[in-house]
Amino acid sequence: MATNPLRSTFRTPRLSRRFVPVWQRNFLVWRKLALPSVLGNLADPMIYLFGLGFGIGMLVPEIGGVSYISFLAAGMVCSSTMNSASFEVLYSSFSRMHVQRTWDAIMNAPVELDDIVFAELVWAASKALLSGVAILGVIAVFGLVDSRYVLWLLPLIFLIGLSFGALGLVMTSVAPSYDFFMYYFTLFITPMTLLSGVFFPADQLPAAVQFAASLLPLAHAVELARPLLLGKLPDDILLHLAVLMAYGVAGFWVALGLTRRRLLG
Repeated sequence: MATNPLRSTFRTPRLSRRFVPVWQRNFLVWRKLALPSVLGNLADPMIYLFGLGFGIGMLVPEIGGVSYISFLAAGMVCSSTMNSASFEVLYSSFSRMHVQRTWDAIMNAPVELDDIVFAELVWAASKALLSGVAILGVIAVFGLVDSRYVLWLLPLIFLIGLSFGALGLVMTSVAPSYDFFMYYFTLFITPMTLLSGVFFPADQLPAAVQFAASLLPLAHAVELARPLLLGKLPDDILLHLAVLMAYGVAGFWVALGLTRRRLLG
C-alpha cells in the first residue's frame, strides 16, 4: 500500500534525549558572546519601559490602581520574551539550517531531524528565559515587582518562549532568505504587540478587536504575567495556559513537518 506523503511528513514527532547535545552545542556557541547578547536583549525593552513608563506615566498617573510604569513592566517582560525567542528561531536557527548547514552536519551523527528541531525550540525558550530573568531583575531593582508570586513567572516565561519559538520555527521552515522574516514581524508580531495589552488595557479596544486579540498568544501571556508581577493570582489560569501550550504544540508539529519536507524531501 502506498504511503500518503502528507501523512508521512506530518507524522507524530519522534523525540529522544539526543536533542540534549544539540541544545548544549547551541549553548556553548552562545556562551562566547553571552554578555553582549543579554545586554542587547535588555536594551530595547528597558528603553520602552523607562521612556514610555516615565513619559506617558506623567500624563496617565494610574491604570487599574497601579502606576503606568508598573502596568507596563509586565507587558515588557512578555514582549521581550516573545522577541528573544522569535529572533533566535528565525535568524539564528535559519543560519544553522540553511546558511551554515549545521543541521546537515549534525544529521551525519545518529541524531534525527526531529531532535534537532526540538533542540532549537528548547534552546530558544531557554534563551528567552535568560532574557526574561534579566528584565525581571532590573525592574525588581526599581521596585516594580511584588515578590509574592514572582517565582511563578519563571515557568511562564519559559512557556512563552516555547510558544513563540514554535511559531517562529514555522516561518523558518519555509523562509527562502532572511528578508522573509520582516513580513512575520510587520504583519504578525508588531500588530499583536499593540493589541495584546502590552502598552494599554485591551478592554479599551473595540469589541471586535478585543475578540481578535483574545485569540493571540501574547494576550494570554500578558493576562497571566501582569497579575503575578503585581502580587495577585490571575483569572482563568487554565484557559491562558492551555492557549499558550496549544500554540506551542501545534506550532512545533507544523514546523517539524514543513522542515521534514524541506530537508528530507
